[in-house]
Amino acid sequence: MTQTASKPALLLVDDDASLLRLLSLRLASDGWQVEAVSDGAAALAYLERHTVNLVISDLRMPGLDGMNLFERITERYPDLAVILMTAHGSIPEAVQATQQGVLGFLTKPLDHDKLRDLMNQVMDRGSPQCDDDWDRDIIARSPAMTRLLDQTRQVARSDVSVLISGASGTGKELFAQAIHRASPRANGPFVALNCGALPEHLLESELFGHAKGAFTGAIREQAGLFRAAEGGTLFLDEIGDMPTPLQVKLLRVLQERQVRPVGSSETLPIDVRIVSATHRDLSRAMEQGDFREDLYYRLNVVNLTLPSLRERAEDIPLLARHLLRRAAEQHNSRVTRIEDKAMHLLMTAPWPGNVRQLVNVIEQCVALCPSTVVHEALVRQALADQQPHWPTLSEARDAFERQYLIRALSMTEGNVTQAAALAGRNRTDVHKLIKKHGLSS
Repeated sequence: MTQTASKPALLLVDDDASLLRLLSLRLASDGWQVEAVSDGAAALAYLERHTVNLVISDLRMPGLDGMNLFERITERYPDLAVILMTAHGSIPEAVQATQQGVLGFLTKPLDHDKLRDLMNQVMDRGSPQCDDDWDRDIIARSPAMTRLLDQTRQVARSDVSVLISGASGTGKELFAQAIHRASPRANGPFVALNCGALPEHLLESELFGHAKGAFTGAIREQAGLFRAAEGGTLFLDEIGDMPTPLQVKLLRVLQERQVRPVGSSETLPIDVRIVSATHRDLSRAMEQGDFREDLYYRLNVVNLTLPSLRERAEDIPLLARHLLRRAAEQHNSRVTRIEDKAMHLLMTAPWPGNVRQLVNVIEQCVALCPSTVVHEALVRQALADQQPHWPTLSEARDAFERQYLIRALSMTEGNVTQAAALAGRNRTDVHKLIKKHGLSS
């Protein structure tokens, strides 16, 4: 779809012809390119052929009413903003509409200042149906996420290093991918590595590469991920879990913009943008000696902090419907919607596992749903099954590490030297781990 004018485009839907004429003239004078249609079916037909920034629709119309039109729009164009208006407004209708993800709900006669404020929100965000789909995987409409996406697009245009902070399951890698797609490096590779998923010697080889014969099993040269990401973006997930000795080597690479493969005397220039992410408090990690301060400031030129799902509850209906459609397609399911009571339950759940947990809940509901509608009981069951949420690899490793230290210190009656011998680590490393996990020797 292409937009034929430089003005922002608006689709107006109402079965009242006189109101359509009056509102069209008023909105056109505000600088909008206005197209007016008299019913929901005509609106959907228009959207198939044209790109618009906003839809304003009457709530009560013959045939396809405003809420049904909104649901159809959300299915096909999940980022397109919709404002509903009605001459018979009520608080329950307004609450239901905004919970379902409608941008605004206005009663007639319209308060044009309120309408203008809502329309300005759309333009502050930019055209949601434009061809530039850099944020296509991020489903959101809440003010917190809108501001964050604005910041993300702004920082993506430069080449500075970005640190993405946020709890597990908040979508840090999706934001890293969005930064890459919105950057001048978009045509280059995007390469991701979880720094907490590999032991130190393998992590070094993965990052920097190795020469043939550098160590046992190195039967051929490996380029490494820095060189694989040449001209693009290297995403270092869970950077807070990177071993301290490797932090020193990473800092040197970032400072010198060149890499030396393991077992090689040759250094190679690199042209890579670094985006990193962590669920840990790196300020506290620096205080405890687990993370280098100079590396922190090298990585954290710009910080983006992702909100928890609980902090962006307005996005839950939009996310849930998107995930429902995706899961239904993947599993060839007949499920088409989530009933209101079930959606209310989703919106009020605590979500300790954030979006990752919501994905699991929706997939379970789709897999177990016997009809076309997900009911409250099924959501309640899925939420119960998700408590506690499945830990990430880093969380599981931290839990195991802490219990291991407790047992080792108990067996050696608090003797750190003996505990270090049991663990096959030096005494300094074990002292750092004890401090990291808040244990006393």
